[in-house]
Amino acid sequence: MRLLFCIVLLGSLLALPQSYAAEREIDRIAAIVDSGVVLESEVREIVERVKRNASAQGQGLPSDEVLRVQALERLIETSLQMQMANRMGLQISDAQLDQTIQRIAAGENMTLDQFRLQVEREEGSYQQFRERLREEITTSEVMRNAVQRRIYISPQEVESLLRVMQEQGATSEQYNIGHILIGLPSQPGTDDIEQARRQAERVLELLKDGTDFRQQAITSSSGSRALEGGDMGWMNINEMPTLFAEAIRGKRRGDLIGPLRSGAGFHILTIFDIRGENVAEILETKSRHVLIRPSIIVSEERARDRLARFVADFRAGNADFAEFAREHSEDPGSRNSGGDLGWAEPDIFVPEFRDTLLRLELNEISEPFRTEHGWHVVQLLDRRSVDATADRQREQIYRMIFNRRFNEESTSFLRELRDEAYIEIVD
Repeated sequence: MRLLFCIVLLGSLLALPQSYAAEREIDRIAAIVDSGVVLESEVREIVERVKRNASAQGQGLPSDEVLRVQALERLIETSLQMQMANRMGLQISDAQLDQTIQRIAAGENMTLDQFRLQVEREEGSYQQFRERLREEITTSEVMRNAVQRRIYISPQEVESLLRVMQEQGATSEQYNIGHILIGLPSQPGTDDIEQARRQAERVLELLKDGTDFRQQAITSSSGSRALEGGDMGWMNINEMPTLFAEAIRGKRRGDLIGPLRSGAGFHILTIFDIRGENVAEILETKSRHVLIRPSIIVSEERARDRLARFVADFRAGNADFAEFAREHSEDPGSRNSGGDLGWAEPDIFVPEFRDTLLRLELNEISEPFRTEHGWHVVQLLDRRSVDATADRQREQIYRMIFNRRFNEESTSFLRELRDEAYIEIVD
């Protein structure tokens, strides 16, 4: 009886019209990639998206076949990286994804609803956009984790490149110099020199104690710009007297320099301001935070709710931040100091943490928020601007070297990943 049923069923299937069988094909495999597959619909989706974007921008494109090959290559690389992410246990939660989308929407000056409508209008499916973004974040993390440890940049490399750049003419900075001159007579005696030296040292002490430089210049300087508060205007370092140029090189805004001895007397300098492409003033914040990591024992909701209760208690004056951080925070670097992160440039933190910190007012505590590390609350304690020209130059040079090597190593990493994988393109 069972055999008869199978024969009847097979006969029925064979009797179906060919057009009906074609209509039933939902998707097919375009490539087998290790333990995963790339679907033809995924290839088509990328090709169509590229064509839509090009059309909107008025750009020409190669043939659909060339686009298909490029799309398939991209999807193979993505599949390999997503499989690596699974082996690493790397997952991007819905909370992290939501925060990233909120940040993107804010960058476009849109509400979340407005951004969603735009995505649906341009791409059709908001859910597909979310999952594609989750995939992009995941593959970026895989790449960063795999490639970053391959790169080492020594301080000597940075200093060497800095010297080369300076020798090639990195002299675009202009300095607004303040100048006080404690003058000497044309034929000074020993007593004259000693008296002027002691006066210059007294003036320098007053300036170090907080006396206004311009006011002190009007009071004490015998220089030609005394009535202008010693302001010598804007000068390139090559336009300054050699004595000044050598002393000012490498100094920062607000530094006091001197006393410097010349035939005219004793000079005290300051840098009122610096301008030019190599000048940088950075914002630093002083903050403290608490981190709770979700786990098998502590769910996402429980971690967030624990921090929400603490924020409510803290705002009501019923909780001590440092004590709570020492007891509950899972950040080993700041836990023992009551969550204190010290002075830091916000850009060193992950984007969600940085953006939350920059939105806070002084002494304000945030609501709980999610990053790749877990759930946080952060309190802004203080902020300041720091003139970091030399440090920023080194940082820029380091980043330049790092980016070049990251691109090189990323290419090598993807090539190695592909060489070690089983890949079959399905014809």
